[in-house]
Amino acid sequence: MALPPDARAELTERLVESLAQDVSPDITTAQLAEVRRRIAQVESGEVELIPGDEALARVRSLLAQHLPSS
Repeated sequence: MALPPDARAELTERLVESLAQDVSPDITTAQLAEVRRRIAQVESGEVELIPGDEALARVRSLLAQHLPSS
């Protein structure tokens, strides 16, 4: 955390690249196909995007309904 933001960003980028090299090409191909399918759904109007904060609120609500209270 002592590094300046641009150095941290570069370090993060390099770490992600190093991890990506370990991913099976089959998984990468499947992931790209899924991303393309989802983009097509949004572009065609088949699905509608919702803001991230709304999505998180929905997830939290669902979890609260299904997880035991502490």
